Amino acid sequence: MTPEADGSFARIPGPRGGGDGLAEIVAAGGLHNYQLHLHAEYGPVVRFPLPGAETAVSVADPVLLEATAKIDERPDKLFEFLAPLQESGNLQTIPAAEHTPWRRALLSVLAGRRSHEAHFGQFVTLARGLADRWADAAAHGPIALQQDLSALSLRMICEYALGRGAAAPEQADRIVSAFEDVLTEQLARLYQVDLPGTEEERTVRAQQALTYLRAVVDDVLAAHEAGPQPTDHSDLIAAMAVAGQSPARIRDTVLMTMMAAHHTTGVAVSWTLYLLAQHPEVAERVTEELAGVLGDRPAPDYADLKALPYLSMALKESMRLYPPGPYGAREATDELRIGEYTVPTGTTIFYPIWAVHLNPEYWPQPKVFRPERFAAHEAAERPRLAYIPFGVGPRSCEGASLAMVEAELILAVLLQRFRFELAADHPVVPVERFVLWAADDIWMNLTPRSTPAQS
Repeated sequence: MTPEADGSFARIPGPRGGGDGLAEIVAAGGLHNYQLHLHAEYGPVVRFPLPGAETAVSVADPVLLEATAKIDERPDKLFEFLAPLQESGNLQTIPAAEHTPWRRALLSVLAGRRSHEAHFGQFVTLARGLADRWADAAAHGPIALQQDLSALSLRMICEYALGRGAAAPEQADRIVSAFEDVLTEQLARLYQVDLPGTEEERTVRAQQALTYLRAVVDDVLAAHEAGPQPTDHSDLIAAMAVAGQSPARIRDTVLMTMMAAHHTTGVAVSWTLYLLAQHPEVAERVTEELAGVLGDRPAPDYADLKALPYLSMALKESMRLYPPGPYGAREATDELRIGEYTVPTGTTIFYPIWAVHLNPEYWPQPKVFRPERFAAHEAAERPRLAYIPFGVGPRSCEGASLAMVEAELILAVLLQRFRFELAADHPVVPVERFVLWAADDIWMNLTPRSTPAQS
């Protein structure tokens, strides 16, 4: 029986007005907020109009999400805003037959624990370098966290996976700003949002930014070709070539990896520091744990990360409250049964990650920052998909394990070095900018901790 025949699809609750939903999304302050409103009003399964999809079904219940967990297709229209960054086909929406070998090559590089450990010393050097720069800058006023932390994450991924040394801090800042220019313009077009300046000015700025990013990638590829080849299986460019990917696909993969990797880690760390600054009792427990493991050492060794469970819990709880990617989407390749509803082939299945993470059935007092939720005994009582900061299934983030290693290290270095206090008169407002960014960054006053190791 088809969904139309059994009538269940039509019974999925949701707004029934005309239009494509754009006005409602804009009025809510973005799709991330709109999803929270929809699920608060209509429940865990909602049918709603969405620009780029005739009808979408959003699922905020982790048990019901299981029915969608193996889907390996994304809706083309929803990811068109990334198309200008790619010349070999949109890597976010390539068909499953192409996606599977591409993903396998990425995982061979980004998910290897031995290569994480091999590069850990380089990560420590980069993190401590940022801490040194912040120590100098903090004497002159507040620090903007997200820009600097995103630049640090970008330098780490260049060092780790792209066969070249890390970009200089100034170049990393420019790359981060260029990605912001391109994505802000593309998302503004998608949601028809007014931005400062004329459309022509914004278009020119975005095109200049994209030209710069492609030149950076060409430099990365040229340096890789000219330099010695790593032997630790952490070279993404070489892995793509061995997997038979075309030069254009390799070029696009480098660009997308730079974009995704620096956004995820930098944003996750900045939101964690934001929450810790508002919860000094949690911050104190984290720093006590660091002191017990590290003593006067300024940074952990790779093996120390396992001895910092409360730090890890605080990071995970911050990613629950502020998931770097607040939503995702798939396209149903067959009829799906989601609870009492049958969803037809071709339907856009929307993953409202933020709404899943705030579902009160699985997260009591969901807006309260409580790292203890991620203690083993509590985590074991929740459904598998109640916590999905890196997505679901075969299209989930390939760099999830590397991102966690980087984020825990950065937090350990910074919290061992500084006390963080929110700057006055700098409101923090989450907005969509490919990731869940802060509209005017997150500004902090930093106070150095006085330990011998920091000298």
